[in-house]
Amino acid sequence: MSDESGLSRRRFLTAATTVVGVTGAAFTAVPFVASWKPSARAKALGASIQVDISKLETGAMLRVEWRGRPVWVLRRSPEMLARMESSPADLSDPDSVESEQPSYAQNQTRSVQPEVLVVVGTCTHLGCAPIERFDVAPEDLGPDWAGGFYCPCHGSKFDLAGRVYAGVPAPTNLPIPPYRYIDDNLLIIGDDTGAAA
Repeated sequence: MSDESGLSRRRFLTAATTVVGVTGAAFTAVPFVASWKPSARAKALGASIQVDISKLETGAMLRVEWRGRPVWVLRRSPEMLARMESSPADLSDPDSVESEQPSYAQNQTRSVQPEVLVVVGTCTHLGCAPIERFDVAPEDLGPDWAGGFYCPCHGSKFDLAGRVYAGVPAPTNLPIPPYRYIDDNLLIIGDDTGAAA
């Protein structure tokens, strides 16, 4: 074998090995880089949701899930709204100064429309799920109870706007997620683009 044919063979093998190596690296890199993208499940967890409230009766509550968290939509009656006005003296943060909510929900009703409350249903103490207690002055909650949410884990109490009562373990009001209305019967939770401030 001549030196020239050995050199050609060496160049061919070097080129072939380089091509195979680059191709193998590309086939390895594509799935690796693709794994950095969020999965469909992760995208869904961060996505906004639409909630139809057209059939939600006065005094009734709808439960939905957004980003893995329970969200409650409560259609408050005029009586419920009137009872909320009597509770600010007993509340820890009646003006929602220290609470998590969008600026458009920093009002007495903590909502865009007074009759509809949209709130994350997780106690701000240790993350338990409060239960709705819309009855007035039940024996177990006392004569001053005007209705709201009660956390059975450690006794935290929240009024009908999700505002925490003073002297309970929960440090802040229930969070209000970002939301907006598409029309009178349809909400988008998780997106407040263009919502009234």
